[in-house]
Amino acid sequence: MKLDRLAVLIFIFIFFVFFTPAAAKDHPYEKNNDKPEVSHPFEDVSDHVQDKGGQGHVNLGETLPLYSCIPFAGMLLSIALLPLIAGNIWHHHFGKISAFWAASLALPFINAYKGLAVYEILHIFLADYVPFIILLWALFTVSGGILLRGTLRGTPIVNTGIILIGTILASWMGTTGAAMLMIRPFLRANDYRKNKTFMVVFFIFLVANIGGALTPLGDPPLFLGFLHGVSFFWTFKILPHMILASIILLIIYFVIDTYYYKKEGASTPDDGEKKPLRLVGTYNFIFLGGIVGSVLMSGILDLGEVSTLGVHRAIQDWIRDGLLIALGIGSLLATPTVLREENEFSWFPIIEVAYLFIGIFITMIPCLLLLKAGPNGEFAFLINAVKKPVHYFWVTGMLSAFLDNAPTYLTFFNTALGSFYSGLTESAAVPLLMTENAIYLKAISSGAVFFGACSYIGNAPNFMVRSIATEAGTQMPSFFGYILKYSLIFLIPTFVIVTFIFF
Repeated sequence: MKLDRLAVLIFIFIFFVFFTPAAAKDHPYEKNNDKPEVSHPFEDVSDHVQDKGGQGHVNLGETLPLYSCIPFAGMLLSIALLPLIAGNIWHHHFGKISAFWAASLALPFINAYKGLAVYEILHIFLADYVPFIILLWALFTVSGGILLRGTLRGTPIVNTGIILIGTILASWMGTTGAAMLMIRPFLRANDYRKNKTFMVVFFIFLVANIGGALTPLGDPPLFLGFLHGVSFFWTFKILPHMILASIILLIIYFVIDTYYYKKEGASTPDDGEKKPLRLVGTYNFIFLGGIVGSVLMSGILDLGEVSTLGVHRAIQDWIRDGLLIALGIGSLLATPTVLREENEFSWFPIIEVAYLFIGIFITMIPCLLLLKAGPNGEFAFLINAVKKPVHYFWVTGMLSAFLDNAPTYLTFFNTALGSFYSGLTESAAVPLLMTENAIYLKAISSGAVFFGACSYIGNAPNFMVRSIATEAGTQMPSFFGYILKYSLIFLIPTFVIVTFIFF
C-alpha cells in the first residue's frame, strides 16, 4: 500500500510540475496566439501545423524543456534499481510500472501540447514500437523452433568458437536473429559450469551488437543509412574496426573463460555415448530467410504511403509487418510443441521486452525530439560540440547506449551532411559523404552499432538475451552492474583503442 501511495504522489507531482504553464509559457503558440486547431486527436497534425510564418513544420524539440526527460530517467532507474531493492514486486508488476512511467509522460505531454503530443505518441507507437516488437516476436518465435541436439560441452575453445560464429552471422541475419538462434545452444553447452554470467555478457557484446556492423541487415541504424542512400556494401569499410574490437573482446573472453574453467576444476561431464551434433527444425531456416527477405524488401520497394490514425507509413512497411506475423505463425504451426519444449522455449522473455519497451519508447519521446532539434533544442550544447570524427564516434555511441540508436544515427548523419554539404540535396550529398568524408560516416556507423552493447537497452536483443539467460538459471548482473562491472571495464577500453587507431 505504501508503494502504491508513493507512486500516486510521484505521478501527481510530475503531472503538475512537468509541462506546467510555467514550462509551456515559452511555447511559440502561447506567445503568438496561433495555436493550431486540431479537429480530432487522430488527425495528421504533422501535415498542417506550421509556425507563424508558415515556413515549416513545428519542431516540438525546439520548445521542450530538458526536464521533459524525467519520465525516461525514471523508467531507466526503475529497470536498474527495483529488481535489486524490490525484486518480488518488480517481477510481478513490471508491466504496471512501465505503464505508470508511460502515463507520466503521455498525460502531461498531451495536456500541454494537445494534438501535437497525440501525434508524436501515435507516431512512435505505430512507426517504431509496433514494427520493433513484431520483428522481435517473429525472430524469437522462429529461432525457438530450431534445436541443436547432440553432445556439446562448453570449454573455453568451444565457447569462443560459438561466440565467433554468432558474431559472423549477425551481419547477415541481424543481431537479433543471430542472438536468438545461438543463445539457447550456448547456455545448454555450459549448463554444468558454475561461472556463466561473463559468458552471456560477452555474447551480448559480440553477437547481439558488434557483429552486426557489416551490412544494413545487421543493425537498424545501418539499415536506416541504407534507406537514405548509403550503398549496401559500403559498411564493409568498417570491417577493420569490427575485426579489431571483436579480436580484443574474444581474446579477453578466452582468457577469462580459461581462468574460471581451471579455477572451477571443471571437467566435461560424462554424458555416456557422445551423440553427433545435428539441427532439428531446420525448416525454420526457411522462415528465418523469409524474415530477412521481408526486411530487405521494405527497404528496396517504394509503394507509396498510407495514413493510419494520422501517421504516415510506407505501404511496404505494413506489408513487411504482415509477412513477419505470417512467418511467425507459420513457424508455430510447422514446429511440434515437443520440440519447443525440448528447446526450453517460453513466451516470458518476449512478454517482458514488450511490456518494458513500450514504457521506454513512450518516455524517450522528448529525448528523441530534443536530439532531432539539433542546435535549436536543449541538446544544442552537445550537437554543437560534435566536429571531429572522434566526437561523432563517441557522442553517437554514448547516446546510442541508452536511446534508440536508429534516430541517433540519423541525427548525426544529417549533422554531418549539413556540416559538409549544406545546400545540396541528400541524393547528391550522401555519395560525397561516403567518399570525401568517409571517416565521419565510419565514426557514426561504428559508434551507433558498437555502443549498443554498453547497456541492456542499447540494442533490442540485449534484454532478450538477458531474459532468456535468467530464465535458464544464469545469474545476470543488474542494469548498473552490467555497466560498471563489464561495459566500463571491457568495452570502453576497447573503444578507446579503436578510437586511437581509426579516429
